Amino acid sequence: MSEHNGKLVIFSAPSGAGKSTLVNYLLPQFPELSFSISATSRSPRGKEQHGKDYYFLSSEEFKAHVAGDELLEWEEVYAGTYYGTLRSEVERIWAQGKVVVFDIDVVGALNLKSQFGDRALALFVQAPSVEILEQRLRGRGTDSEEKIQQRVAKATIEMARAPEFDKVVVNDDLDTAKAEALAILKDFLGAQ
Repeated sequence: MSEHNGKLVIFSAPSGAGKSTLVNYLLPQFPELSFSISATSRSPRGKEQHGKDYYFLSSEEFKAHVAGDELLEWEEVYAGTYYGTLRSEVERIWAQGKVVVFDIDVVGALNLKSQFGDRALALFVQAPSVEILEQRLRGRGTDSEEKIQQRVAKATIEMARAPEFDKVVVNDDLDTAKAEALAILKDFLGAQ
């Protein structure tokens, strides 16, 4: 059992804060990190693949996992759309002696933090402002106006919960955010 066994790093952020960019930068720097693939009942987007980007389940399959207590956390993020973390996924990564990395919703992140305490580092990626967040979402060109408004409303609620996280990184300047997140992870993982 390595010193890392049983540790979790949880990234969370409103949509458009730049969390995925940060996570994609950090993962290669720490070979002991391994990504927890979330389960979802939504359909794949673009080139997303089952077992790589998400475990894509039907609503019925998802609910069966919930009923079987096979999820560490889950929620209905939008009406009829579920996201969650399979217990088997975390156990698979720990069995490899690695640290589990999550990229999940705020509610799910805080739920995991409450379950794992000091074994978990909950890191919130904050956009400089809701306005900038909205600009970034529009810039993606992937969502309808209604969806953007939904995401902005959700982001406002999520940003208010930032103080509940262990650490908050404001992604105003990406290089600064990368350096901050790197230092936080080194500290938590005990990397030299």
